[in-house]
Amino acid sequence: MVRRDTGTGAVLEQMVLPALAKGGYSYKSQIHIGKRFGGGSHFVDIIAEKGDDRFLISMKWQQVSGTAEQKVPFEVICLEEALKTGDYRRAFIVLGGDGWKLRAFYVGGGLNEYLKGSGNVQILTLEAFVARANNGKL
Repeated sequence: MVRRDTGTGAVLEQMVLPALAKGGYSYKSQIHIGKRFGGGSHFVDIIAEKGDDRFLISMKWQQVSGTAEQKVPFEVICLEEALKTGDYRRAFIVLGGDGWKLRAFYVGGGLNEYLKGSGNVQILTLEAFVARANNGKL
């Protein structure tokens, strides 16, 4: 397995893992799941499992204004492709940090109008994701 340097993403991951464990999920971190839509390797931050259900989890941290915001729509597309070609129930993009200008747009379903058929990828705030994972409700 090839490990990536994820910088602040690793900190975000460490915030999520205890909630997954408490919710009864097993998990693996930094997993290569194939090729990204359009080419290149596709790594997800976490694959969580509970029973027969497997979930892809991609985490994005935006502490100050930057480019993470622009990467979210492409990540939705890549995760949808992974859902079509893999054995996963759904995928989550978790937005952490307070530097997001488009957080409300993303978590409120704003991309749905532009990315048809992306309903199996949910975009959640860190707090909302931790609450759901902690309660075993992914």
